[in-house]
Amino acid sequence: MNREVQVLVAAMHAEPKELAGRMNLSSDAIIIDQCERDGEEEFTYHNHRIRCFHYAERGVGKNRNHAIEKADRDICLFSDEDIVYRDGYAEKIAGAFEKNPKADMIVFNVDVAEDRRTYFITEEKKVHFYNCGRYGAVSFAVRRDSLLASGSTFSLLFGGGAKYSNGEDSLFLAEFLRKGYKVYTAPVTIGREEAGESTWFRGYNEKFFHDRGILYHYLYGRLAGPLALRFLYAHKGTLCTEVSLQQAKQWMREGIREAGRR
Repeated sequence: MNREVQVLVAAMHAEPKELAGRMNLSSDAIIIDQCERDGEEEFTYHNHRIRCFHYAERGVGKNRNHAIEKADRDICLFSDEDIVYRDGYAEKIAGAFEKNPKADMIVFNVDVAEDRRTYFITEEKKVHFYNCGRYGAVSFAVRRDSLLASGSTFSLLFGGGAKYSNGEDSLFLAEFLRKGYKVYTAPVTIGREEAGESTWFRGYNEKFFHDRGILYHYLYGRLAGPLALRFLYAHKGTLCTEVSLQQAKQWMREGIREAGRR
């Protein structure tokens, strides 16, 4: 079986060759570039095949779903254009799958700014539905065969360029788990996120909490309310500096109820 790692990069207005260098790519990659035109190109970078597909559309869910369709290597690593990889990342990822043949997906560490960090993996363990919301897509490496067999795709309602704020990665991971596929963590750091302006985050405001309530309904169903409270109390020092905890609760409840009426 081909054990090569292929990076699936979500980008906007990319210059593919410059992007490959900036990200320190040392594996095959597919770049899905959302811009103002349609087209495709291919080149070799450090003896690796880089394919770029340009689409005149928007939405991170659409972007990642295109990448899934184009993927043709054994292990797919989801990525964004602001990720810079450490030397040897592909070998570390392939090695983690060799070490854990039961894993359909492995979640890795990607360094981010402290105020954006939602997890840091220190041990190998199984991921469950009740804690899958903390991981971002750029930490996901998945066996292509398992991914295609699962039929899992990214939501078009959540994330950059969509109606609701972030959450498409959590929904994707939850769907993959619900279909019976095994996900594990690995205490291995494969890269870092470059600091930059978020495409969706505009502060802990009404939209943030309302959209988070909608997300929790789809993620957790009847457990949305209790897990929303757990989320708020666990992070109130960060989340509730501009609005009160009571107000944040109300906005999340409203989002949960709105989603439940659909």
